[in-house]
Amino acid sequence: MDADLTLDARGLLCPLPVLKLRKRLKSLEIGQVLELWADDPAAVIDVQHYCTESGHDFLGMDEQDGYTAYRVRKAG
Repeated sequence: MDADLTLDARGLLCPLPVLKLRKRLKSLEIGQVLELWADDPAAVIDVQHYCTESGHDFLGMDEQDGYTAYRVRKAG
């Protein structure tokens, strides 16, 4: 799945990846997909928890070379 926007949060620690994700999602249209790159181990829990609490759709994650790519669809 192609993302409409990629956000590189590698090198940032909790809670910064999710805070940046939240801020960037505000600028997207409903239904658009944001891909977040993060290497913070806490992001595995934080991103999914944020999506559950905020109502956005967590589309999954993929392990890359040294980081994880998380895909989130903005909900209405």
